[in-house]
Amino acid sequence: MSTDHRGMRISDAERERVVAQLNLAVSEGRLTLAEFEERVDGVLRCRTYGEVEPYVMDLPGQQIKAPEAVEIRNRSSSLKRQGRWTVPRRLSITTRAGSVKLDFTQAIFASSFVDVVLEAQSSSVELILPTGATADLDSIDAHASTVKSRIEPSGQGVTFRISGEVKSSSVKVRYQRRFWRWRW
Repeated sequence: MSTDHRGMRISDAERERVVAQLNLAVSEGRLTLAEFEERVDGVLRCRTYGEVEPYVMDLPGQQIKAPEAVEIRNRSSSLKRQGRWTVPRRLSITTRAGSVKLDFTQAIFASSFVDVVLEAQSSSVELILPTGATADLDSIDAHASTVKSRIEPSGQGVTFRISGEVKSSSVKVRYQRRFWRWRW
């Protein structure tokens, strides 16, 4: 079962919005007619958000709308999300004896606020925020856990409001590390 919106089925109305976006790209000269026909054909055959993303990733403007809320469940496993992905307004993360690492540095945000609700037991959660983002971790209820933040107290970017309950777990919120050409 998919842990993000990419596995969710896309509606006919959302498919039509993607076709309208492709139509605008042709009128602006960003796509040739042959590319447009190929992409429209592909979009009309798509069933999920994840299948549609490759057809519009290289185009500016409004991308596919993310669901309002996404629930991530992880049990005794390692879950990692990185690269370009659409972040919903509310993320609910439930993990038991596992690790979750979400990299938001290349993500597309549906809103200027992201609410992250944690429910972690014997797990580790690491959130890597984009430069300029801020995080509020004051609403985390920690029991025999560590909560670390290396985020600036104020910034101009997206604000993350992190809350929930963590038991025997670790939560780390940080920016991307950089050294010369390397990033991690």
